[in-house]
Amino acid sequence: MAHNHSHGHDHHHAPPENQHYGWAFGIGIGLNLLFVAAEAAGGLWANSSALLSDAGHNLSDVLSLALAWGATHLARRPSSARYTYGFKGATIQAALLNAALLYAALGIILWDTIDHLRNPEPVNGQMVMLLAGLGVVVNGFTAWLFRHGQKGDVNVRGAFLHMLTDMLVSVGVVAGGALVIWTGWRWLDPAISFVILGIVAYGSWGLMRETMQLSLQAVPANIDLDAVRDFLLRQPGVTQVHDLHVWPLSTRDTALTAHLVRPGGDGNNAFLKELQHAINHEFSIGHCTVQLEDTVPIADEQGCCDGVAMSKTVSHT
Repeated sequence: MAHNHSHGHDHHHAPPENQHYGWAFGIGIGLNLLFVAAEAAGGLWANSSALLSDAGHNLSDVLSLALAWGATHLARRPSSARYTYGFKGATIQAALLNAALLYAALGIILWDTIDHLRNPEPVNGQMVMLLAGLGVVVNGFTAWLFRHGQKGDVNVRGAFLHMLTDMLVSVGVVAGGALVIWTGWRWLDPAISFVILGIVAYGSWGLMRETMQLSLQAVPANIDLDAVRDFLLRQPGVTQVHDLHVWPLSTRDTALTAHLVRPGGDGNNAFLKELQHAINHEFSIGHCTVQLEDTVPIADEQGCCDGVAMSKTVSHT
């Protein structure tokens, strides 16, 4: 049985490097730190649980931005004898930690909101509207900074969604402040805080689920494994595919390994080169390892063929 291994690392179709967004992370962190300080002080002065809950959430966003920024720096470090893939996985760990911290912050804010609902106090509606309006500007601008990078990286997308959600929540707080002034209902402010918490929790669940899947090395959501298998089976001379695995190396880099049964093995070098380029072009998979075999292996003899159950055969006539 002949075995041919080839590793492709062509990144012409990969998403833009996160390092291009370093300045966006820096600006976002700086603006949001100033806004959190202003919102927390204003929330205490105006006695608004809605403002305080929004300030707490924005503080978690600052931490999220800092973790994501730090992870992108780690991901650019070169590989070593021990860390053969470098530190690309740090972006996945940062994304998972950010999602967990977000829900922890929501729990703390919920406890404070319940206390305010039990004991409602007078609220300065004008201050609430002023600071929430400032939040619309700050969060909207920060989200705009990440509008392009969020399409190819869950870390950048997390930053984008956090900021976009915060902007929409701030719009709701502005409306809530106006209603407090108009009605004088003290319970309305903590009620708005409940709505804010619900919106944030619901909007962030998809990010939490995706980062959990990435941490477990699941096939990235943007890749259809069946489509990859069918694509490999359509290649010239390939009669079977087995041990097909696709997993994330980072929040933007994907790896693939596969065994292809290709009897004869004519022109294997050219075949592998073209195949790697095609996989990168079709699926944005930049790290590709393919093993070519003349005959179908026996699982018991191979020991590593745990993907045989996923194999699919076709006949070429």
